Amino acid sequence: MKKRQASRPVMVAASYLRDWTGFRVMYLADGIVLFSTMVAITTVRFGFDWPTYSRTSYFTGFGVATGVHLIVAYFGGLYDREHRLGNQTRMSRAGAVSVIAALIDATLSLGADQFLMPRLNLVVFTAAATFVLSFDRWLARRVLTARYGRPRVLLVGAPDDIRLAESHLAETDRDAHVVGRRSSVDDLADWVERLQASDVLLLSGANLRQIYPHPLGELEDRYVGVYHRLSPEDTLLGVQRTIQIAGMPFVGLRTHALPNSKAHFKRLLDLTYLLLGLPLILLVGLPILLWARIVAGSPIFYRQERIGRDGEPFVMLKLRTMYPDAEKHSGAVLAERDDVRVIPAMAWLRSTRLDELPQLWNVLRGDMSLVGPRPERPELARQFEELLPGYSRRHDIRPGLTGLAQIRGDYHTDPGYKLGHDLQYLVNWSPIADLQILFKTIGVVLRRQS
Repeated sequence: MKKRQASRPVMVAASYLRDWTGFRVMYLADGIVLFSTMVAITTVRFGFDWPTYSRTSYFTGFGVATGVHLIVAYFGGLYDREHRLGNQTRMSRAGAVSVIAALIDATLSLGADQFLMPRLNLVVFTAAATFVLSFDRWLARRVLTARYGRPRVLLVGAPDDIRLAESHLAETDRDAHVVGRRSSVDDLADWVERLQASDVLLLSGANLRQIYPHPLGELEDRYVGVYHRLSPEDTLLGVQRTIQIAGMPFVGLRTHALPNSKAHFKRLLDLTYLLLGLPLILLVGLPILLWARIVAGSPIFYRQERIGRDGEPFVMLKLRTMYPDAEKHSGAVLAERDDVRVIPAMAWLRSTRLDELPQLWNVLRGDMSLVGPRPERPELARQFEELLPGYSRRHDIRPGLTGLAQIRGDYHTDPGYKLGHDLQYLVNWSPIADLQILFKTIGVVLRRQS
């Protein structure tokens, strides 16, 4: 009973942290302050006699601009849970969000031939919104610390590393309170519970396989931050997304490579690309469907269970390029070069990857993405999870119609090498990376690689 009661303050604080840096409170706070800022700027400039527009038109424009800023702020990661430790980059992120939102505001104004606000006001508001969004997050963190206390840090590592980290925290991050020291990650979740730690710093000698996916997933569900200190060797590998805690470089560890904001943005881009590419899809897809019907006969489509996001199975569509019951005796096996199961007249579809076109329906349904790790069969995925540490991490996002492994490898590429490409894509995802992979995929199709 005592143990359960002892953990209650940490859970309450974590819930409060989620509210203030998540959706509910921060959305409301940002919306009110952004709208009020536009009203204040207009009043300071024109007084109470606003020219040109009626007040209803002004308020409508302010409402649209507020909505645009909130949407861009969400996709920009401003509503993701903040780290309680280390230097924050609020101002730079808020500035980028404000500039992008202002450009969208200007575009909407030109398209509708109706300005959301006077042009000079928009320029001033862009700068003001940067400070407003930054201030809201600074205030939320201060309120959290004042109400629930300083971050409670558990240090894990060799004695010398622990002493060095303590001295750094004492000098440059005095808000942090060290509540425990451990030499290994054994029973890490139990020690976090016992010490009511809010953050864990892995300083040295930590085998990441010992904490991923468990107990990292459990700690993440409890809103406990886990950070891995980078060694000089790690830095030489080109790690870019670092967090500076007391002058030391760390990376925040998560069970999922992409936060929900980025995953939702990726989904929005998929639907946008499908809409823009619809004429080309119909132009290319319909003749191919006719060819498959004539050459391979019925059924045209091959339905197969694959593993999707979070390890959930789904039914994936392909054009049938193999003879019926091709795996009746062999079972599930990886495709090979010059596979005897493939219908000769359909081999070119397979070599150009055009047999994957029906998966655009899976993308539309939300089972897949245009770009991502290729989905694997359940039986093969289980084998790879036993053989390849970290294989399940590729299920953090929706599987893709194409991916980094597909433009750099082939059907016969070793699964371990493919995993390396998939994990590289997860860690470095960006909209630009997706566009690059899509354009390179077109080159693969035109070269008819096999």
